[in-house]
Amino acid sequence: MSMTGAGVTAITLTEAELDRWVTHAPTRGLLAGTGLPPDTGPLTFAPLRAHGLLRLADATDGPCRLADELRDRLVIGELLNPAGMERESILLDGATGEITTAYLVDPSRTRPFAPSLTTMLRFAAVTEELAGLRGRFASLAGQYGAGVAGEASRRLLTLFEAGTDGAVPPYWKAAALIRPLSLVPAPGSAGLALEMPGRLLDQEFGHGRVARFEETDFPPTLTHGPTRRFLRETGLPEEVVDTELLLPTLTEYYADECEADHLIRLGSLSADTTLVLDGRTGAILTYSGTALHPLNTDVSTLAFTLWLLHYERTIDTHLAGELTTLAYDQLAAAMLDTLAVLDPTGMSPGSSWHYWTELLRGETGGVL
Repeated sequence: MSMTGAGVTAITLTEAELDRWVTHAPTRGLLAGTGLPPDTGPLTFAPLRAHGLLRLADATDGPCRLADELRDRLVIGELLNPAGMERESILLDGATGEITTAYLVDPSRTRPFAPSLTTMLRFAAVTEELAGLRGRFASLAGQYGAGVAGEASRRLLTLFEAGTDGAVPPYWKAAALIRPLSLVPAPGSAGLALEMPGRLLDQEFGHGRVARFEETDFPPTLTHGPTRRFLRETGLPEEVVDTELLLPTLTEYYADECEADHLIRLGSLSADTTLVLDGRTGAILTYSGTALHPLNTDVSTLAFTLWLLHYERTIDTHLAGELTTLAYDQLAAAMLDTLAVLDPTGMSPGSSWHYWTELLRGETGGVL
């Protein structure tokens, strides 16, 4: 195996290394010629760089756990999942050139990923173009809104369909449907992280299902002006806001259990998780009765998160549950990556327990 250029620009294999394991001619040509990049978009080929061609049977507990047709699959890379999520391995069938994925802890459950290395690299490249609004997505730079996100999604899905005869694997379908949604809100310009499109929440949650507040609803300790404006003009979905109480402070709501007049109870995310607003800074936290944890930068990113979670359910309903039943973990990774683009609260180095992250991993009893 060789790595060329200043630093590492490509991972290539010699003909001797490819012999026996890779007999598919186009795949041999690519691996011995231009090679693979160390990282591209959501993929890394660090395992290939570190270990060379490694059989799946040798990467797991042994061949007895694997069907005959899986033992000689080659582990060449991994999906770059958000921090804390187990990485799924990228597998190459050396005889056909087909690419699948599987977790090494359960390698018998493989999933389709791409018909060839060339197609996989093209998928990763256009996903990178979307992330940077370059190439085929450059015309969308500086534009925001549901229409812009929809156009980006259509372009990406069309590019994926061209390489799969229209049968886009679940991982890439989730990428096409979820990742462009970071283009829905514009960057904030009035003291909040985001500028949510007008009536976006009403369109998604339904007329009359978004709570907006009057000035008389605000406690004196809610001094953060941009938050007051957002709660008056944009509001939050009623499914998480307690509309029967007029924004009590934690001191008022929990009586002697919590003395924090600047912390205001907005509602709840689950039976034991309270949604909390810092009235001085506008930060959003959760309170479980024992500890406070960061949740969102402010009410604008909270509103976007709630919208995204609800919109994902709408998408999956149209797809008859395809994403949540066939590739929930891959969908969750796409959701977390999309949220991190606009609000990195849960992905910050050293961050503690984070409700949205645990919810998407399926590790909390949240009602969303």
